[in-house]
Amino acid sequence: MNKVIFLVDMQSFYASIEKSANPKLKDQPVVVAGDPERRSGIILAACPIAKQYGVKTAEALWEAKQKCPELVIVRPRMKLYIDISYQITQILERFTDQTEVFSVDEQFMDLTGTERLFGDMYAVAKKVQGEIQEELGVYARVGIGPNKILAKIACDAFAKKNEDGIFYLSHDNMQETMWKLPVGKMFGVGGRMERHLQRMGIQTIGELANYPLQYLKKRWGINGEVLSNTANGIDYSPVTTNTHNAQKAVGHHMTLPRDYESLEDIKIVLLELSEEVAKRARGKHYRGHTVSLGVRGANFDQPTGFHRQIKLTSPTNYGMDIFHATLKLLNKHWDGLPVRSVGVTLSQLQSADVYQLSLFDPSVKKDQLSQAMDDIRLKFGQTAIVRASSLHEAGQVFDRAKKIGGHYK
Repeated sequence: MNKVIFLVDMQSFYASIEKSANPKLKDQPVVVAGDPERRSGIILAACPIAKQYGVKTAEALWEAKQKCPELVIVRPRMKLYIDISYQITQILERFTDQTEVFSVDEQFMDLTGTERLFGDMYAVAKKVQGEIQEELGVYARVGIGPNKILAKIACDAFAKKNEDGIFYLSHDNMQETMWKLPVGKMFGVGGRMERHLQRMGIQTIGELANYPLQYLKKRWGINGEVLSNTANGIDYSPVTTNTHNAQKAVGHHMTLPRDYESLEDIKIVLLELSEEVAKRARGKHYRGHTVSLGVRGANFDQPTGFHRQIKLTSPTNYGMDIFHATLKLLNKHWDGLPVRSVGVTLSQLQSADVYQLSLFDPSVKKDQLSQAMDDIRLKFGQTAIVRASSLHEAGQVFDRAKKIGGHYK
């Protein structure tokens, strides 16, 4: 039996939600963007009207204003968007229990064998679109394929351009459709990979599909085979409801509200990030062996910064352990130039339930202290107990508590 996989994508998700919530914005060029005063003035979503002016997602707000002076700017409400994303999942689960959240505005569905319940795949796609539109005021596009990769490409490359927002991409029609697209349009090919492929004489997805596999594998190893499989519409990964259950790392990144120039200011943010990463790791019952630190400089014309990691002697989910590791990396690799953004990651994760006790490391006391802090924050809020250093001007913990995913709730 051929599988029937949907990729359901919400058009201009954040902007559509804002327009649905405020009918006065219906005919206005609306964008959802961050706060330019805190250097987060990036377009997160642009409605179709704004896109007609050339406004694009991920461009700077000032650039968008130059293209469209009448632009209506709405501050993001991340909690609302996440709540509505969950409601969309509940709508999709009326049709199948095999629903996989791919991102906040994209979800896969496996509808194989449901034809007698809901009709053919086009009928189901229209029902899905109709129920989301009627209940939430958001327009959905649907890519359909025999596997996840073809459903994704069907949505991104074709359904978004179709009047009905639906497209079926299969092995039977991909040569006259998908293979004619520029190779940069293929899922999994970014700007750098596109330039590599073009230098090899590969301009279209079809040319990549027919390129000798041994040469792709020789240059990129297993990734070369993935590229070839994608171009040929091959994907064996199932739609699964537990995609995000297993994690390889826990991390947190922050763009700073101003350039941080002193070591003391950077250390304050490092401690806050380390505590946040540790709290997340404990919440997921993980300990990690490796701590990574990423620092980006403030000069875009001459990029500076580094990304380095250090292996710990024993796995941890204690904030001060992570902080001391990041401080070693900072002291060793920071060039002393102003810093724009900082990221801390804990990787090589293992279950927190079983670990080796050490005579030289007070793990039990660390666990008890961490648990006490987590309990206080759970009961009284994230800022009920903070490090004294966060009271300094450089501290960001109070502002971050108002946000989800780096944007205000």
